Amino acid sequence: MNFNRSCVRLKSHPTDMSVAHESKSGDLVLSHSENWLKEYLEKARKDFDDRYKANITTSETIKNFTLIKTLGSGSFGRVMLAQYNLDPNNKTYAIKILNKEKVIKTKQVEHTLNEKRLLGSVTNCPFIVKLVMAFKDTTNLYMVMEFAPGGELFRLIRRKGRVPEAWAQFYSAQVTMALQYLHNANVLYRDLKPENLLVDSTGYIKMADFGFAKRVHQTWTLCGTPQYIAPEMILNKGYGKSVDYWGLGILIYEMVAGYVPFDHKTPIRLYELIVECNVSYPSHFKPNLASLLSKLIQIDVTKRFGNLKDGAFDIINHNWYKEVDFRKIITKAYQAPWIPHLKSDTDTSNFERNKEESISILKVDRYAEEFADF
Repeated sequence: MNFNRSCVRLKSHPTDMSVAHESKSGDLVLSHSENWLKEYLEKARKDFDDRYKANITTSETIKNFTLIKTLGSGSFGRVMLAQYNLDPNNKTYAIKILNKEKVIKTKQVEHTLNEKRLLGSVTNCPFIVKLVMAFKDTTNLYMVMEFAPGGELFRLIRRKGRVPEAWAQFYSAQVTMALQYLHNANVLYRDLKPENLLVDSTGYIKMADFGFAKRVHQTWTLCGTPQYIAPEMILNKGYGKSVDYWGLGILIYEMVAGYVPFDHKTPIRLYELIVECNVSYPSHFKPNLASLLSKLIQIDVTKRFGNLKDGAFDIINHNWYKEVDFRKIITKAYQAPWIPHLKSDTDTSNFERNKEESISILKVDRYAEEFADF
């Protein structure tokens, strides 16, 4: 669980993506009727708004958890696998533990408060990691989230070199629905990359790390992973959801190619390449894939798919997804192309090894005011 890019035996299954576009019962899939998804999004928006206003915090203590192993670490905290001792089955969770003092020194207070509030507002999107509870003590902030034992999608891509288009369709369809859910609630994600997509026990993904997420229609901040930053960010233009769909294009490209379309050892030259937007497609990219990517990795935001009047439906209804039933995606009816083989509920074999450190708790809370809203 890397916080930035710069910043076991596994069981494989074929992906069956060939589905009818109209069932005998008359039920229509997304390409023929978008009503079911619009109804879902309408209800999801109301649920999100209600929880966002409530900004719920749990009365809990880290003493009720058994910390097992570090899954990832960053400059101001770490994510640990833990068992909840008050659960009769000792259920496992991933706990993000952030040191208050380090959060303040790295000027991440606003990002941290945003992450907790936004994740706490998500209730019914299966492709965003669920925040189970959040609490604090004199020294640390704790976000208890569902554990995705398959690790980062990034590691899977690197292990395989690249993935087949059918795999990329499966994963990117979930990302598209997660982005549509967020944008429907006026939330920009702003840090899409395979390191922030975790694989759960069923092989489906969970979007994680909402440190850069923000509830706003338009903003100007330059943030994210360099290779995934959209040109309008670099050019210091006001931007909205368009940056997330640019990121979706880069993600799909990286999954199928095994590398990103723009890269350079120096940031300045990398940004120049992004703004120039000269994309070369490998010979194994099929026409429909190249067509969709040309609409996503599109420098003109007024022409970029996802940012037009029909929003994400332009992406969902593109020919590259013609054999993907998005209702089967959201209900997890498809068998995932890769399912992690797990020896136990505490299996961390799909995560990199990290140095372990003890969690210290001070007697005096020096930063109670700064984190009053956590």
